[in-house]
Amino acid sequence: MPKTIRVTQSFLPPIEDFEKRIRDLWASGHLTNHGANILELEEGLRQKLGQKHLWSISNGTLALQIAFKALELQGEVITTPFSYVATLSSLVWEGLTPVFVDVNPVDFCIDPNRIEAAITAHTTAILATHVYGHPCDVYAIEKIAKKHRLKVIYDAAHAFGIEIDGRSILDFGDASTLSFHATKIFHSAEGGAIATPHADVAHKITYMRNFGHNGEEEFWGLGINAKVSEFHAAMGNCVLPYIDDIILERKRVVDRYDAELAHLSTAYRFRTLKNVKYNYSYYPFLLESEDLLLTLKQALEAENIFGRRYFYPSLHTLPYVEQVRMPVSESVSKRMLCLPLYTQLQNEDIDRIISIVKSVVK
Repeated sequence: MPKTIRVTQSFLPPIEDFEKRIRDLWASGHLTNHGANILELEEGLRQKLGQKHLWSISNGTLALQIAFKALELQGEVITTPFSYVATLSSLVWEGLTPVFVDVNPVDFCIDPNRIEAAITAHTTAILATHVYGHPCDVYAIEKIAKKHRLKVIYDAAHAFGIEIDGRSILDFGDASTLSFHATKIFHSAEGGAIATPHADVAHKITYMRNFGHNGEEEFWGLGINAKVSEFHAAMGNCVLPYIDDIILERKRVVDRYDAELAHLSTAYRFRTLKNVKYNYSYYPFLLESEDLLLTLKQALEAENIFGRRYFYPSLHTLPYVEQVRMPVSESVSKRMLCLPLYTQLQNEDIDRIISIVKSVVK
């Protein structure tokens, strides 16, 4: 039986680093409620990502929900049908009405040329995803938002450390949310964060994630429990020093794939723009048809290699939203397969994957 290769594998720092922090937790007895580890992690992330206002949240989904609350969104929110389900479900969960705008066929991000036609008197915001970490057209979206006085939230779950024109991708919009799930390039096993340029929004985030507390006996306002435990923060502190090496190793994998697969005329691999500093989050591979995708997926799985249909299905087809036509998103979602990509993926295993892809996609 060939060894199992999954679409991703979490980076684990030296166990001694984590053990030391856990021993310190045992000695202090401080396991949650903004202890030393979370304070250290937040400051480290602010420095690394160039953000003044960045706050930890217990996961990327709650980060979205708190961002909506902090920005006081109501009514309709324009969003993308091509993203992970949490982008959509968080809107619906908060009682907001998603209005889908199709994606463009080049980078699979929301198409700004279609946004204005979807704006109504009830629209309060745009929620866009940096798909596979590729930046949305942030300049076009900013122009539309200013014209119509809309808030902008970016789901930046895939975009850790990405820059555009020398600026952090988190500099754009009224808020950006990050995921630190174990599958992400930077992780704390579970976790997330919100970055915002606005001090007043940042203040709301600080109390909304902690039941609304202002000290022990007073409250700023409404809140929930979205704090990060010291255990998760300890993992994040152990991973963060390795993030540059993690990205370099992922680039190694991507470069090896590209050298052998980029010439395939029947497949389109996601490309990044020259003005983007990328993080090599994923290796999305767009096939000519869903039948070809299924054939490739089956051939890989026969060798114990597991890619992922990401994102599938297109969000506009889910049962709890109004059914509309989104032809580009629907087509892409049926034909996109993410190939395995992680730091520990060995060259011989990459070559196995390449060989199978070549045998199917000609």
